[in-house]
Amino acid sequence: MKPRIIALIITVILVLTTVSCFVTSRDTHVEISCDDFTENPTSIRNDFEMEIGDKLYVVLCSNPSTGFEWSYKMSVPDVVNEEEHDFQEPESEVVGAPGKDLWTLEAARLGTTVISMEYSQPWEGGIKGEWTYTINVTVEQ
Repeated sequence: MKPRIIALIITVILVLTTVSCFVTSRDTHVEISCDDFTENPTSIRNDFEMEIGDKLYVVLCSNPSTGFEWSYKMSVPDVVNEEEHDFQEPESEVVGAPGKDLWTLEAARLGTTVISMEYSQPWEGGIKGEWTYTINVTVEQ
């Protein structure tokens, strides 16, 4: 009887150890519409706490037909890495309707960084900082 109990305990420990090795990341999604920026004309700011491997999905209103585009800078590089950046066409068939810029960011190492995003016309004399979005990210264990 005792060998069976010991075998059962060992099996349970092995299963729990194996399951704990599969770390699942937490996904955080944030979407900011054109209306959100219109209602908050100075800046929008969010704070996020993440763990290594977690993903942050950022979706921002964008209308490249107006000459505006999003750019960003990180205060501390490599705390968060850009995995992907894409543009989603507008759902409306109205000419000049805004679409969405989509970023997938992954927490890569422990630390804190500030991601400063700016919606501007990049050419000389173009409008700068029409909208700003600031993300404070702290990556912890």
